Amino acid sequence: MSEQIRKVVFPAGGLGTRFLPATKVIPKEMLALVDKPIIQYGVEEAVASGIEHIIIITGRGKGAMEDHFDHSFELDATLERRGKKELLAVSRGVSALAQVSYVRQREPLGLGHAVLCAKELVGNEPFAVILPDDVIDAEVPCLKQMIDVFNERGGSILATQTIEGPAISAYGVLAGHQDPDDPRIYECTGMVEKPKFEDAPSKQAIIGRYILTPRIFELLEQTTPGAGGEIQLTDGIKALLKEQPVFGYTFEGKRFDAGDKFGMLQATVEFALKRPEFGEKFREYLKSLPL
Repeated sequence: MSEQIRKVVFPAGGLGTRFLPATKVIPKEMLALVDKPIIQYGVEEAVASGIEHIIIITGRGKGAMEDHFDHSFELDATLERRGKKELLAVSRGVSALAQVSYVRQREPLGLGHAVLCAKELVGNEPFAVILPDDVIDAEVPCLKQMIDVFNERGGSILATQTIEGPAISAYGVLAGHQDPDDPRIYECTGMVEKPKFEDAPSKQAIIGRYILTPRIFELLEQTTPGAGGEIQLTDGIKALLKEQPVFGYTFEGKRFDAGDKFGMLQATVEFALKRPEFGEKFREYLKSLPL
């Protein structure tokens, strides 16, 4: 079994109901964060982390994602004819980002089921999972940080964030203890999905980045579906814990929940302020508002 992380799975078959009515016709993953679709930020993070193969799990009405990462011959020809060299480079750059494959998830039956859909394309090797909703702004890409930990420790790696107070109830939460030699690494002994604040086993919340060993596929196949017939990734990882080490890793960087309207607004403002072509102008505009 190769130990190099070469492939990443993007579960993107959900309905995106939190962004209705926009997502009646536009996949949630294709909503623009400044001037790029949400999912492109994750793909760029994966490529910058050394990933060779992007596997996107799609569903009904998600064809726009396939079109986005494909060549647009008509658009490119028009831009070239009009001498729009910079825009042409942007368009061609998207389709040249990475090798992208697509697997259709016929029904949205949970995150675990979405990951399981990638089994044949991943094969018998460790792989990464990126949830497109979680956009992470980091100097060193979050996935690259995790791959470095994987190369050092082995085992599965879950990205975590320290969450204070009752907000922890919105997350999967790790049980275990900090590594005495590295406070960013958490040796996991269990996990609880969305616990009450008083029942949370730690402050370590699981964020949408995973490195998993291929054993997870067999364990997900054996997982009993829960409510709505859904197979949860957390249940598969709990089973994996009984056989292999699993580590939480508190990444360096800032995470935005772009699957939430308020989180999307926060990300839009902060990413816009970083743009050299209009960041300062936008900052002055925000200062001028009667807040």
